[in-house]
Amino acid sequence: QVQLVESGGGLVQVGSSLKLSCTVSGFTLEDYAVGWFRQVPGKEREGVSCNSCTDCGSHYADSVKGRFTIARDNVKRTVSLQMNSLKPEDTAVYYCNAKWISGNGDTSYDYWGQGTQVTVSS
Repeated sequence: QVQLVESGGGLVQVGSSLKLSCTVSGFTLEDYAVGWFRQVPGKEREGVSCNSCTDCGSHYADSVKGRFTIARDNVKRTVSLQMNSLKPEDTAVYYCNAKWISGNGDTSYDYWGQGTQVTVSS
C-alpha cells in the first residue's frame, strides 16, 4: 500500500525555521522524482521544490529560493523540506509528492501525502 505521510508543520513566527518530513512506503523512493507543493484556500496548488533523482540538482520556486532546501534519503525513505527565514506568505498546506513516468511516457504513477499545515504569524 502506497503511503506518503508528512509531518513537521506548525505555527511559527516570521523569521523562524521549520523542517517538514515525508515518510514514504509501498514503492521504491529512488525510482521516483519527488517534490513539495503548497496550497492556500482559493488558490491553485503550486510547486515549491522538486528533485528528479538522487544525483540530480534540485529546483525551487523563485519565492523560496535561498530559503528552502529539499533533501531525500532513499534508505530511510524520506523526503524533507528545510524552511528558513519563513514569511507570512509561506503560510499554506504543504504536500509531499512522488512521481514516476516510464521511459516512453505510457505509464505514470503520481502519489500525494495528506498535507501538513504551516502557519507563519507576524
